[in-house]
Amino acid sequence: MRKMKSLLIAAAMFFGVSSTAVMAQSKVAHIDVQALMSELPAMKSADAELKKMGEGFEANFKSLITEYQTKVQKYQAEAATAGEIENEKRAKEVGEMEQKIQEFQNSASQQLEQKRMQLLQPIMEKAQAAIKKVAKAKGFDYVMDATVGGGLLVADGPSLLDDVKKELGVK
Repeated sequence: MRKMKSLLIAAAMFFGVSSTAVMAQSKVAHIDVQALMSELPAMKSADAELKKMGEGFEANFKSLITEYQTKVQKYQAEAATAGEIENEKRAKEVGEMEQKIQEFQNSASQQLEQKRMQLLQPIMEKAQAAIKKVAKAKGFDYVMDATVGGGLLVADGPSLLDDVKKELGVK
């Protein structure tokens, strides 16, 4: 049993030293992808287009809500004198409007997300290609994303942000 324990400890030490040696031979850099993306002119243009599209959806949504609230207030004010059949008809109409509003919200959200992905994909691909090109030119084996909350705990090594911005023509 002691031999087994000794073998396991020796193996753990061997693999620990081996992986450290491999890591020491690899060159690692980092880049804050979020900072890079926020400075790209194409990203600013995409954000403006998404904002405009969102504002259009918001205006339509407000119009639907105003129409809904107006009908609800009218129907509540007239409920006592309208009669049971008319009130049931109106209740059904209000329910249909609520459903229409919910469907509009879902559709608008999906359309915005699709447009966002459509606009961002080529920008991300261009940025990734530039990061790869700069990393290769500088001899780095690995590039970590240093975006806050991205999982990189220490970023004291070389940053490629300025070089990639230069590659993409961003000042």
